[in-house]
Amino acid sequence: MIVLPLPMVAALVLGFLFLRAALFGNTPRLLAAVLLACACQSVMVSLVQYYGLTELRLLPPVTASVIPALAWVAFVDSGIRGQRRARDWAHILSPIVMTATVIMLPALIDAVLVAIFVGYAVAILIVLRRQDDDLANTRLASGHIPALIWRFIALALIASAISDVLISIALAYGYRGAPGLILSMFSSLALLMIGFMSLSPDIAAEPVGENEDTSPQHYSAAAKIQDDVPVAQIMEQLESLLTREKLYLDPDLTLSRLARRLGYPLKHVSTAINQATGENVSRFINQRRIVHACQLLEAGQNVTSAMLESGFNTKSNFNREFLRITGINPGKWKSHAATAMETAG
Repeated sequence: MIVLPLPMVAALVLGFLFLRAALFGNTPRLLAAVLLACACQSVMVSLVQYYGLTELRLLPPVTASVIPALAWVAFVDSGIRGQRRARDWAHILSPIVMTATVIMLPALIDAVLVAIFVGYAVAILIVLRRQDDDLANTRLASGHIPALIWRFIALALIASAISDVLISIALAYGYRGAPGLILSMFSSLALLMIGFMSLSPDIAAEPVGENEDTSPQHYSAAAKIQDDVPVAQIMEQLESLLTREKLYLDPDLTLSRLARRLGYPLKHVSTAINQATGENVSRFINQRRIVHACQLLEAGQNVTSAMLESGFNTKSNFNREFLRITGINPGKWKSHAATAMETAG
């Protein structure tokens, strides 16, 4: 009977998910690359730790260092902007630095690897906090879910770093059998978590169209006045735009698209909405969508058509936001509306 170690099982699962995403899904390339990197790392750990290929023992730290760098670039791509830039290639320094450490300073391998994982994880968490969970290129209909998923990915990166620390401590105190157990539990589960989270359609960036420019030069002259544009002015233009064109009914609406239509930088728009309403951008837009859905349900439409016509394309997002705003689910709202109409009649 063939018994596979947990890291190899994780590798097979992640590899299958990668092939499925590549052949049948619409997972963005960078997120698929994160998935593949996690699968490759699990294979490397299995070969060295469980199959005794000690000649490969210097490779796992290098392959591991690719994962947080890829995760960061994927986060920037889906959460902050929609076009990759030349400076993104600078993150290739992560495996290069790790390779140099393995060759010249092997005693520092664990310290450098932990610093890389924790550094990228903390950077993701800081950006999420600074942006109040407003991610530029994820669909607003997803609400807080994209930010939550990226937080889980960041925590998984930290968990993977903790596993390296625990292995070093175990070896220092003579527990030679501990590394295998730690790798099986902490590292494999962390890699599986990162892989599964990267498959979520909620964190996939909405592609930028051929005629859409996300560079700062694209913003209109109104956006180039000063950084102290009055909140009231931005909100007045935003309310006018939403009332006139009903952009909130577009299921692919993102903060980036909304800011381009207004002609203000992303931060101006998200800050204005937060200061004026106390909500972030997704909650502000989704509240309008739910109000519209309530009107459709009261008019007799079924839940699915009300969902689709209100700018949502998944029932889970619709139900979650509906419950958050109204306190009941869409079906109950429709029943209450029907009862009220019968009573009035």
